[in-house]
Amino acid sequence: MPVSPADGEDLAREVGRIYQDAEAGLLERLARLLADGIGLPGWAEQKLRALGNLRQAVEQTVIALRRDADGATREAIAEAYRRGDRAAVADLMLPEGQRAAALRALPNARAVDRLADAAVAEQQPVYRRILRAVPDAYRQIVARVSGGVLLGTRTRRQAAQRALDQFAERGIAGFTDRAGRTWQAASYAEMAVRSATGRAAVLGHTDRLRAMGQRLVVVSDAPLECPLCRPWEGKVLTLDEHQPGPQTLLLPHATRDGESVTVHVAGSLTAARAAGLLHPNCRHSISLYLPGVTRPPSSPPHPGGATYEDTQRQRYLERQIRAWKRKQAAAMDDEARRRAGARVRTYQARVRQLTAETGLRRKPQREQTHSAR
Repeated sequence: MPVSPADGEDLAREVGRIYQDAEAGLLERLARLLADGIGLPGWAEQKLRALGNLRQAVEQTVIALRRDADGATREAIAEAYRRGDRAAVADLMLPEGQRAAALRALPNARAVDRLADAAVAEQQPVYRRILRAVPDAYRQIVARVSGGVLLGTRTRRQAAQRALDQFAERGIAGFTDRAGRTWQAASYAEMAVRSATGRAAVLGHTDRLRAMGQRLVVVSDAPLECPLCRPWEGKVLTLDEHQPGPQTLLLPHATRDGESVTVHVAGSLTAARAAGLLHPNCRHSISLYLPGVTRPPSSPPHPGGATYEDTQRQRYLERQIRAWKRKQAAAMDDEARRRAGARVRTYQARVRQLTAETGLRRKPQREQTHSAR
């Protein structure tokens, strides 16, 4: 049974939703706190006096977020490993008794713990960023709005809303990583867990194959592949990390029509992954390769004629929907809420048009920011 990084995507989304709920709750709290008494004299002084209460609320949110997200991350990685292990057992086509015994075997707990520890550690900067970012944004908005001495109530509200919109657009914990990429908290956490669960699923699969004496896997041929993965499609790879590179192996114990089988191995799975294969969001999978038995994989073109570039356009539109939904959560009044909702519907219509024209599957879960309202 094939295994791929996608086998853990649903688990990573659950972790992402925990962050999305926390982010939406903080945005709504910020909007309510700023809107309260915005037309009254002494508004700025009152807001600054309330900063301590806001900081305490943020700290409580982060404590709950860390507890829930860390626990969900560890369980997601353990489950992804189990899925990969089960896929390998199915690949091996064992007799029922051996199959049951294999499924009862304990996982590689040390490897699973290492992956989980790394994924949890990767999320720690997000918590620190939230603790700083929300109070900082609050102070900046109060200073910006109160800086205009002649602002009337309506203009003051508009200025606060513009500042809140900017904050919501980049995300509460918006930050730039070492590669120069900009992330929102939920997107970064989901990416980190998706990467870890993808690695765990593949590790569970390959650990089982090695334990059963198998050393070869084959890469699927997937439609809409990205340039990084295209060179590896349909290739046979070895689980031997010391494989020097492409070579042809003569396998005397594997026969076809009574003759020894020759297999061209493109390299090691480790080297292929280092070159980009099985990255997060990768559409490819690997499965056991049995010389003389396994047929070369093939995949027909996407039925709607979609291209890899179309999938990237869809991802862009999904990001825009999420951005405008965050602005909707940060709306200080009904007018701002309706305006943001209209932009959400505009981008949703563009997604519907794109999927109808290309045959791509719409992914509503990637258009969501949170479930709690």
